[in-house]
Amino acid sequence: MAPFPHLGELGSSGAYLLLVAGIGLVLPFVVNPDRTRDRALLFGIAAIFAVRYAWWRGTETLAPPGLTIDAVMSYMLYALELLTLVGSLSAFLILARVKQRGAEVEEHAGWWGETEPKVAVMIATYNEERDILERTVIGAKSLRHKNKEVIILDDNRRDWLRDYCIEQKVRYMRRPDNKGSKAGNINHALDRLAEDPEPPQFIAVLDADFVPHRGFLSRSLALFHDPSVGLVQTPQHFFNADPIQHNLGLSASYPDEQRFFFDHMQASRDAWDIAFCCGTSSVCRWDAVRSIGGFPTESITEDFMLTIALQNEGWRTVYLNEPLTEGLAPEGLKEYITQRARWCLGLMQIARSSLGPFSKSNLRLRDRWSVIDSVFFWTTSFPFRIAAIVFPLLYWFFGITVVNARLADVLVYFGPYFVWVTMVMNLMSRGLMIPIIHDVGQLIGAIPITRAAYTGLLRPKGHKFSVTAKGGDRSKVVVQWRLMAPFAIAFLLSFIGLILGIVSDTLAMNDAGDGKWVILFWTLYNMVVLAVTCFTCVELPRSESHVADKPERVTFTAGGETQELWLSSLTLDTARLRGKPYPPQTRGMLHLPDVGNLEAYVIAPTTDGARLQLVPTEEQREALFVRFYAEGDAPGVVSTRTSAVIADIARRISFGLPG
Repeated sequence: MAPFPHLGELGSSGAYLLLVAGIGLVLPFVVNPDRTRDRALLFGIAAIFAVRYAWWRGTETLAPPGLTIDAVMSYMLYALELLTLVGSLSAFLILARVKQRGAEVEEHAGWWGETEPKVAVMIATYNEERDILERTVIGAKSLRHKNKEVIILDDNRRDWLRDYCIEQKVRYMRRPDNKGSKAGNINHALDRLAEDPEPPQFIAVLDADFVPHRGFLSRSLALFHDPSVGLVQTPQHFFNADPIQHNLGLSASYPDEQRFFFDHMQASRDAWDIAFCCGTSSVCRWDAVRSIGGFPTESITEDFMLTIALQNEGWRTVYLNEPLTEGLAPEGLKEYITQRARWCLGLMQIARSSLGPFSKSNLRLRDRWSVIDSVFFWTTSFPFRIAAIVFPLLYWFFGITVVNARLADVLVYFGPYFVWVTMVMNLMSRGLMIPIIHDVGQLIGAIPITRAAYTGLLRPKGHKFSVTAKGGDRSKVVVQWRLMAPFAIAFLLSFIGLILGIVSDTLAMNDAGDGKWVILFWTLYNMVVLAVTCFTCVELPRSESHVADKPERVTFTAGGETQELWLSSLTLDTARLRGKPYPPQTRGMLHLPDVGNLEAYVIAPTTDGARLQLVPTEEQREALFVRFYAEGDAPGVVSTRTSAVIADIARRISFGLPG
């Protein structure tokens, strides 16, 4: 029955959808996202809408049963959609709770007393260049925790890196082979540390491109007041834009793709005691890691499996949701996709391992659920994104109707589910789930990730660890034609199919009735997603990764005169001043707090100031590293405004593809 019969069927359905949207608009004024009761209510309603939608899809929209191509395709899509919905329901349950540990850290800071525990800060490296490694080393040395030893684990046996470590007075380790990849590298270091007269009490793990903030150790160690805690994980933040942000021109308006997971999902997982290690930016208890024989090597994602192995022995992993490290996001699409496909493959290896969800182990039910939830995410979300592109084409070119639905019913059953979930997720995540951009983020790597998911499930062993490349020349426009090709072809086919369907009813073979409007909207939405995805495949040039977080007052002395000016941007080599113009080649001293007087000269005058070339000493260069990467708040975008995102995308697309 229509909810508002006096408006007519279609009007009634539209009014019902508007009612749901209206309630959603009121939520920010009456709901506290940090209160479990409110979260449980909102995600409980989302679950009801999901089940209601699934029931409608299964009872009213499928092709008649039988050995027909329509039935096979219709039930295939429905089965995939059901599995995706199961994954969504699991996510809703996880997100119904959240835990923040800032107050616990404050309460137990310095629980160890006068003698600080010894910490080994291990920086695992394979092929990173010096400019990437030096900021991590300098950041690790600047940690406020005094009783620490910084150790470089070089899995590529580079003499120049050994010499650099001697210069920096940090410990250097290498091993004769690369067995076990990153996990093997860390285990080799653990065995070496066990031979020391005084082994560490804790170990911190950093990737070569992740710089710790100065409070990383002292804040993380506070949570080890609980003797059952074996590992503390902190979020990963990035001081550069990931490829989707950068290539779409969204660096200032939309966050990196991992923000939702680190800022929200991990905090919710922690509330269920199923947060997991993400490799870098974590601190482990020495006794806990040694009790399980070191880092597991059964999966190429040794971090997640480390949490499972620790839990199997009764050790807990907890999550401290504070920006305590910042690193380098993959700069190219190939590296971005390789990284995520590796995560996916490694998770599948865990699912099939001796500590999998159906293994005979000591894992709690919630730990098994944690792995199953991740399996559902990787094996359904990305295949469903591909299916959502392909299945409308079956109608336009072959007349195969996979969803036989009336427009009014879509508005009543699918509309409320989609609108409610989108609004609730954005309320909980400060606007991080913008539909089209979210879809692009999944679609861009959907093909290799889907391949990795099912390859890992069917053949979990014998896969090599793929290192995510860092650095390299990013000064030119690069069009990833091979990556773009399937999306461009799908866009072209969608456009042709749409034209054929509009111009010639005879080519549609089947008459989907009112369902044509559903397929029409579906196709148009796909074309928007595909167009944006194609633009994402055009890699734009990158400049220096870090600029000043916000303008600040500084002094510049030139020609015997000192002026107080605004510093609007700052890199290791350049600065931009506003407040007084200077002629080219003007030489002077720029004073920066905690850095000192930097020698500088004007390389380009501007209408209200100048661009300076900086000439820092080695000591000042290290101080700049600390200023950029080891201090301050979280870099990047942590909340969004949809209007700003739309404006940035429109601005980017208006430039078109390079000639």
